[in-house]
Amino acid sequence: MPSARGRLAGTTIVIALLAWTAPASAQGVEIAPFGGYRFGGDLFELAAGQALDADGAPALGVVFDFPLWSGFQIEGLVSRQESEVLVPLLPSGLLARRRISVDQWHGGALQEFIDGPVRPFLTSTFGLTRYAADFDSEVRFALSAGGGVKLFPSSHVGLRLDGRVIATFVDASGNAFACTPGACLIALHVNVAWQAEFSAGVVFKFP
Repeated sequence: MPSARGRLAGTTIVIALLAWTAPASAQGVEIAPFGGYRFGGDLFELAAGQALDADGAPALGVVFDFPLWSGFQIEGLVSRQESEVLVPLLPSGLLARRRISVDQWHGGALQEFIDGPVRPFLTSTFGLTRYAADFDSEVRFALSAGGGVKLFPSSHVGLRLDGRVIATFVDASGNAFACTPGACLIALHVNVAWQAEFSAGVVFKFP
């Protein structure tokens, strides 16, 4: 199986080739491989099936932006977070090392507020979160929102500083109550796993 870094590198290369071959109307695509740290260990605990002393782990990924108008851009993001944790085995209580991963596949929009070498922005995306341990995995719907700044000392290479909050909808259930003929009130209970991510990346702009 290819490694996480290999898959991210492959994704970056494919996006770069698409950017180079894009028509004139689609010029200005930005590609930013990034690294950072993602806080929040709820998904790790769900993957392991028990409480863990893991508050977060590093994350790697790539984000790309496709410009439309007035600083508004379509944004796509792929990232992976991995960690090794010690899990007690029952009934012996011996500790076993398990690798847990959390993948994010998101699409959405980004709005820049200044056109210049310093570009503050806000972003919002939605997509899927996959959390896995050993041979078991789950995929759930997720939303994210955040912001940051892009710094462009040159026209084709820059720096992106980013922070975002990710909400993964782990489970949802509804119970009906106060029913009358033809209508029922529904009580909806949703479990959400929250994560916060801070990252930095190098932006490559393809004119």
